Amino acid sequence: MKTDTTLPNTKSSSQQLAQKTIFSILFAISLSHFINDLLQAVIPAVYPILKDKFNLTFTEIGLITLTYQLTASILQPFIGFYTDRKPRPYSLAIAMAFTLIGLAAVSIASSFTNLLFAVSLIGIGSSIFHPEASRVAHLASGGKKGLAQSIFQLGGNAGSAVGPLLAALIVVPYGQFNIIWFCIIAVLGIGILSRIAKWYQEHLNLRALSKTTVTEEVHHAFSKQKVIVSLGILLVLIFSKYFYMASMTSYYTFYLIDKFHLSVQESQVYLFAFLGAVAAGTLFGGPLGDRFGRKYIIWISILGVAPFTLLLPYANLFWTGVLSVIIGLIISSAFSAILVYATELVPGKVGLIAGLFFGLAFGMGGLGSAVLGKLADTTSIEYVFMICSFLPLIGVLTGFLPNIEGRKKTQKS
Repeated sequence: MKTDTTLPNTKSSSQQLAQKTIFSILFAISLSHFINDLLQAVIPAVYPILKDKFNLTFTEIGLITLTYQLTASILQPFIGFYTDRKPRPYSLAIAMAFTLIGLAAVSIASSFTNLLFAVSLIGIGSSIFHPEASRVAHLASGGKKGLAQSIFQLGGNAGSAVGPLLAALIVVPYGQFNIIWFCIIAVLGIGILSRIAKWYQEHLNLRALSKTTVTEEVHHAFSKQKVIVSLGILLVLIFSKYFYMASMTSYYTFYLIDKFHLSVQESQVYLFAFLGAVAAGTLFGGPLGDRFGRKYIIWISILGVAPFTLLLPYANLFWTGVLSVIIGLIISSAFSAILVYATELVPGKVGLIAGLFFGLAFGMGGLGSAVLGKLADTTSIEYVFMICSFLPLIGVLTGFLPNIEGRKKTQKS
């Protein structure tokens, strides 16, 4: 008599997928994150060109960022909530298609209104991409969630660093229309994400056939009120981090041009150095959080950067460059730790938490850019950087977060 062994083998395959760190998928999703954020970083990188061509005020520059960030932020929690219940692997490729169309629209935009419409398409692409991409990183982590998020975030931050550099080489010397060349990179991204979506779908099929759920961690026993308060603290920390980041990504070039009389291209090199440091720092935050505890990494990353941000407005050009690199290295290690910490507070809701925190990060970046742009118009760019230097002091709230790793170890023992 023939014995059917399909189900046990499927169970074994599902368990192996959950227990093994799949680096090929992690690096592929990191590469797609690199492409996604590189394309998005092109927009703020060409702000000086757009400002001169359309005679924009700093307030209008802030509104461009706000439009992009709001479309990227408002949709993300809802998409994450939906895909927690009904994953959509091929939505990753669709997300990149939105970004491609948005870039093409920016390259031919003839008015401020057209620019707002174009960047909103790029924002929609981002809102679809991040929740599902974070879930892919989580599924491929093999339990090393901090490491997986760091690899994933490294791609995004590296893309954000390279984007302005490429824009300085391709767009700044030759004009707005040359943004169209970045659409080729978007097509490459669609191809990579289609391959990742195939693996993702196969993973979902294995889990469905095995009809088992692999338990990856010991759940904490915090009360609902404690969880809500902790999430609130994390959201406030995200506010402080991304409001400060908005000052750097949107206005650092203007600050350097205004205070030190650099050219647009020279200022882009300094922005590249800062964003490169952000990319490098991201790589260490997750693994260090896995090893020493995420709460301590959050503490060091947010509050620990305050002395350097407070010094930045008073530094000369050389030390401005040095301090910006130090700030980028330290402040960038927080997000992976915050995101994984939040998913452990609310287990089983990776898409919702990723959508909420990525969405808030984009929203705070957009709101920060708009508010700081208005402040720059009424005061000065230097005053904006002086005010923002105090934001990391909010990191003192980290002391009120519970030690979730300690609670889990106690439960295991």
